Amino acid sequence: MEKILLKNIENPNSADIREYQKTGGYQSISNAFEMQPRDVIEEVKSSGLRGRGGAGFPTAMKWNFANADPKFPKYLVCNADEGEPGTFKDRPILEKNPHLLIEGMVISGYALRAEYGYIYLRGEYPLAKDILDNAIAQAREKNYLGENILGKNVKFELSVYQGAGAYICGEETALIESLEGKKGQPRSKPPFPVNVGAWEMPTIVNNVETLSNVPYIIAIGGEAYSKIGREDCTGPKLYCVSGHVVKPGVYELPMGTNLRDIIYKHAGGIKNNKKLKAVLPGGISTPVLPADRIDCLMDFISMPKHGSMLGSGAVIVMDESVCMVKVAHRALKFFEHESCGKCVPCREGTGWLRQILGRIESGKGKQGDIELLSDITDIMSGRTFCPLGDGAAGVVTGMLRHFRDEFEEHIKSGHCKLSIDN
Repeated sequence: MEKILLKNIENPNSADIREYQKTGGYQSISNAFEMQPRDVIEEVKSSGLRGRGGAGFPTAMKWNFANADPKFPKYLVCNADEGEPGTFKDRPILEKNPHLLIEGMVISGYALRAEYGYIYLRGEYPLAKDILDNAIAQAREKNYLGENILGKNVKFELSVYQGAGAYICGEETALIESLEGKKGQPRSKPPFPVNVGAWEMPTIVNNVETLSNVPYIIAIGGEAYSKIGREDCTGPKLYCVSGHVVKPGVYELPMGTNLRDIIYKHAGGIKNNKKLKAVLPGGISTPVLPADRIDCLMDFISMPKHGSMLGSGAVIVMDESVCMVKVAHRALKFFEHESCGKCVPCREGTGWLRQILGRIESGKGKQGDIELLSDITDIMSGRTFCPLGDGAAGVVTGMLRHFRDEFEEHIKSGHCKLSIDN
């Protein structure tokens, strides 16, 4: 497949605006400005583009909600808080192809009639901050940003806001709270950000990868874009593969590529000739799949049918040497640490799960612990302000569904025959 999002990133000067323009960069802005804002949204609608942040919500539908709101100003916020463990798909765009994101945001801002945009960048990406700031300055100098873009009486201002490393700020309302200078905690919904977002104004929050698809949609048209991938999940997708594979990295493939092909065809299979044991298909907050369940299409519609989710597209591969009890314990230590503490099910539930898993992993597990884990996940699921609690519960639920025998063995024998440190 032709590279769209990762186009030209092998060029050592790919972040420079002149190199971007050589490959047709910023031409889509001119094309979009020849259209009415509502027609740009219609092109995105016909493309079938879904949000790439994890939820997979139809992008144009979200845009139409904000566009229909009569309040002004409207804000466009790019979620570049790539905090999901195992996820690094947005980083190549931020560091190697920043003008693609900027162009996507200018077009999206025009469609939404939003004059102000923010890139909310995770604090652990300092290099990306410098690159984005430089790219924004270059775009402004070339009149792709500012008060009167290309002389078309279109205004769009863009700046980078750097977060402080909180995982919770990947959730859009917590991100908005942080952007406003408040503690990063999720809001109650409704109202939704499309109507009451940043500074109580209509706000669209889209992921880096989502916005970076927009210039290509305008360039080739929504109908042509919809032919990439699958009918109900269209376009290219960035899959980041890590763990026990021969060739870890970021792979741009059609949406709906088979998980087995991603691991064995593109990432080179399991290293050191070991056997595959398990895969977290969409980051640490997606339920695990055992080795015999990887013949599935990696898209937003298909993955739930296989008992997991596409999530961010972060494929974490584990070989036969991995202890799943230890994986679950490490995951819950992370979720407990990153819980904002706003709601009781998440604040107390993550700590309780971590405590029980730690007991089992250290050889002090008791009869009834597995049942207790299941009860806690049932209480947490669907009862938290944001998906963090659901993600934590889903990790444990998936592990018990497919690897219950390992938990039982830990409790029965008091030790593990495997080691995750290899």
